[in-house]
Amino acid sequence: MNVAVIGATGRTGRRIVTALQQAGHSPIAVVRNLTKAQQQWPNGGVDIRLGDVTQPQTLGSALSNCESIICATGASPSLNPLDPFSVDYLGTKNLVDAAKYSGVQQFVLVSSLCVSQFFHPLNLFWLILYWKQQAERYLQNSGLTYTIVRPGGLKDTEEGGYPVMAAADTLFEGSISRSQVADICVAALGDAAAKNKIIEVVSRADQSPVPYSELFRCIP
Repeated sequence: MNVAVIGATGRTGRRIVTALQQAGHSPIAVVRNLTKAQQQWPNGGVDIRLGDVTQPQTLGSALSNCESIICATGASPSLNPLDPFSVDYLGTKNLVDAAKYSGVQQFVLVSSLCVSQFFHPLNLFWLILYWKQQAERYLQNSGLTYTIVRPGGLKDTEEGGYPVMAAADTLFEGSISRSQVADICVAALGDAAAKNKIIEVVSRADQSPVPYSELFRCIP
């Protein structure tokens, strides 16, 4: 499957590209900085395309012949109060519109735990959770087949546990490794049990390993 990864050079995006390769998919890295991407994958094996979610005119060609999308973009901490609106909401909206035009079959969005909690401390960063929730709603109402993954705090190292999944607005604390989030996003591709669902996920040391397909089926 040809899968576009938006935000492919980010800490989660890089791991999604690797997970796609390991699963036998063909990753397409959609990036703003071609030089950075070419340094990331100097030996080929990844189709690198220029695309910026804040510039919708760049997205049509970037999504050509893509069957699915995994979006792992996110505003970086900055002093610009418009960044979360521009990237997390408007950028995702632009990408959803381009996906519909391009005939994408499934849109997997990496969001965040606690997006429904307006008074969460993370919203002190220019309402980042609020704008992520608005992006989720736009995707849900788009008519596209979607999977929204809401991970807990993202860790660069392995946690030593296994994922726990729950329905929307059920989990409110916990963390998970970026590699596990990447594996979950890739596992959701083409899985009927993951379609049109919001999946909250954290990792817990006392959790036994369960196939992702079974965890998806437990989400209403």
